[in-house]
Amino acid sequence: MARLKNISSEDYLKAIYLLGQSKPSGRILTKEIADKLRIRPASVTGMLNRLAEAGFVDYRKRQGVYLTDAGEKIALTMIRRHRLIETFLYEKLGYTWEEVHEEAERLEHAVTAAFCERLEEILGFPQTDPHGDPIPTAALERPPVNNTPLSACLVGDRGVIDRVADGDPDLLQKADFYGLRPGTNFELVAGPPLTLYLPKINITQTIDPAIGTKIYVKLL
Repeated sequence: MARLKNISSEDYLKAIYLLGQSKPSGRILTKEIADKLRIRPASVTGMLNRLAEAGFVDYRKRQGVYLTDAGEKIALTMIRRHRLIETFLYEKLGYTWEEVHEEAERLEHAVTAAFCERLEEILGFPQTDPHGDPIPTAALERPPVNNTPLSACLVGDRGVIDRVADGDPDLLQKADFYGLRPGTNFELVAGPPLTLYLPKINITQTIDPAIGTKIYVKLL
């Protein structure tokens, strides 16, 4: 089986894996990948054909794609690197949580497995990154994810913020402004629009509707 050398190939595999987390029962469509990577669908089709020839995906025209075991291993490797780097930048170098994603996107292709193991040890073996996303282990084991979008909650629900989608710096700034970080307890007291009571700081916040679909919570 061929080995991946093209950095963009790793990005494709990671994107397919992440899209599949919210769509576990079906194939990922070309348009979904194009939208996530912000590229033309025609470029996606060409890359998927090459990845299929290399054995990293199962791709069928007009039906979509899913990762093979080999492709999933590479995707999880990249996700592990990315989230460890984000955590290091945030905890040790003073980056804000909206800055770390783009920096990690660039650095994740350059580091080795040994470097990541040292990084993990220095950081005290964190289980999640600054946005609350789980970090795969060195053996590429995936911690279970069991949460729901804040927008799906009902008035009266109580819970804790589990993770915040990290792809949009503006959204992260807004979430930070509202005090909505992983580990924050809340009660949904009204909606729509979503109105949250945050007991730790004893305030009530009415939040931007777009944020509710990008914040994931665990109900108590």
